[in-house]
Amino acid sequence: MSDGSGEDAFIARLFRPIARHPAARGLLDDAALLRPPPDSELVLTKDALVAGVHFFPDDPPASIARKLLRVNVSDLAAKGAQPVGALIALAVARNTAPEWLEDFAIGLGADCDLYGCPLLGGDTVHTPGPVTLSLTAIGSVPTGRFVPRTGARPNEAIIVTGTIGDSALGLALRLTPDRPGFAALTPVQRAFLRDRYLHPQPRLAAAGILRNRASAAMDLSDGLAGDVAKMLRVSGCGGLLRRDAVPLSDAARTVLAAEPALWEAILAGGDDYEIAACVPFRRAEGFISELGAAGIAARIVGETFESAGFEILDGEGMPVRLARLNYSHI
Repeated sequence: MSDGSGEDAFIARLFRPIARHPAARGLLDDAALLRPPPDSELVLTKDALVAGVHFFPDDPPASIARKLLRVNVSDLAAKGAQPVGALIALAVARNTAPEWLEDFAIGLGADCDLYGCPLLGGDTVHTPGPVTLSLTAIGSVPTGRFVPRTGARPNEAIIVTGTIGDSALGLALRLTPDRPGFAALTPVQRAFLRDRYLHPQPRLAAAGILRNRASAAMDLSDGLAGDVAKMLRVSGCGGLLRRDAVPLSDAARTVLAAEPALWEAILAGGDDYEIAACVPFRRAEGFISELGAAGIAARIVGETFESAGFEILDGEGMPVRLARLNYSHI
């Protein structure tokens, strides 16, 4: 993780205390030495966050660190995997306040403990541009039990966890707080939406349930509509989404009552970090029940069919047209 005395001191002070797993070798080497769990396969995923694109530069550094880890843990959960460890790359300006770095490390360490995803190593560099963060998460699944994005089949239920659109509304609330949809929100609802934007809630407890019951799954990072359409397309089938079946928080319902046009932000805004899964209908009730027992609400929001194509229907069965289906990173 380091090759210079200044960087060595920085790492020793901030990151070595949170890299306690034996595989990290005390961050004294150039690489980690990881032994996979027996009878398992490794699952690897990587996400990057850039200031001004994926988070606000003045967001709390501990929250930024938590978001960085959680968006990766969410990917692992959707594959039926449990975290094994993580590697981080941190690019910051030379004049970054020591307190910012300390709070970032505290937030990262807390979530590494919370999600059982120990820090194994990484790299730290200076940059003249915005803060840029990248994390590679490593997980494991029992051999042959990986849950693919490509496994959906016709005549299956499309099921989503949690509530949808809260993070996108939290972002909109921060950018345009005076728009009509937010006028009736209570202070508690406003705080809830802001928190959902800052702190994703990866559904790690769903991993084992997905392995047992789901044909396909993916985490919802770019928008429910676009992500479900993508999962069906790469699986070679079509499907439909029933807009009025999409699970919503009380805050989202309040916003929609005042400004129905915000349905598009809810369906396509992204950053939900919930899970969409395709499950044979005969398994759907058991799947939802098991998730509920694990503390995760879930609901059927649509179904798959053999012919290609994807549509969204409103409560009267009429097509819903969106200007875009999801957020695009490029």
